[in-house]
Amino acid sequence: MTRLNDDLEVVESMGAGGLAAPELGEFVRALQFASRKHSFQRRKDPSQSPYINHPIAVVDHLVNVGKVFDCGTLIAALLHDTVEDTDTTQDELNVTFGVEIGKLVGEVTDNKELQAHVRKQLQVEHAPFLSFGAKLIKLSDLSCNLSDVIDSPPPWSDQRRYDYLLWTEQVVAGCQGTNEHLEVFYDRLNKKGKRILRRG
Repeated sequence: MTRLNDDLEVVESMGAGGLAAPELGEFVRALQFASRKHSFQRRKDPSQSPYINHPIAVVDHLVNVGKVFDCGTLIAALLHDTVEDTDTTQDELNVTFGVEIGKLVGEVTDNKELQAHVRKQLQVEHAPFLSFGAKLIKLSDLSCNLSDVIDSPPPWSDQRRYDYLLWTEQVVAGCQGTNEHLEVFYDRLNKKGKRILRRG
């Protein structure tokens, strides 16, 4: 499926959920913003797919698995990696999309000045204290990333992939009670990953 078809499918799903035209317009503006910011980035999967596929997948997961139709949450999900992984600043997001959306993005943004193991530990520690919307984004983001690590992994050893899976368990534990659909999906994905990686 092309990126355009991915985009249209998500927008159509949002419309089916009852979002008003002005909200869809704001969503499309955020999609354009995220696409521009991530335009030269690639994922670490074998096909080096366009990075924008990931935030689109996170929104798709929220809408079609989590049944989440709150436009602010979906916009923040589209933008969730812009501050962490592009030249976007927190102030830029606040001015462009409003403080509430900027705050949601900020909650799920790592400080890249810290070492990776420190960032991961902080995610575990902070997860229980995230806002409701940030927990939704975190659950969807982790499921999308874990799905890639299981089915279309970067050049990691099986042990590193398994360690990643175990780390996601710790973060997800801090988000329990947020959305049953997202949590059931994650649990099934987790079991699938353990079967595959233990066998490997």
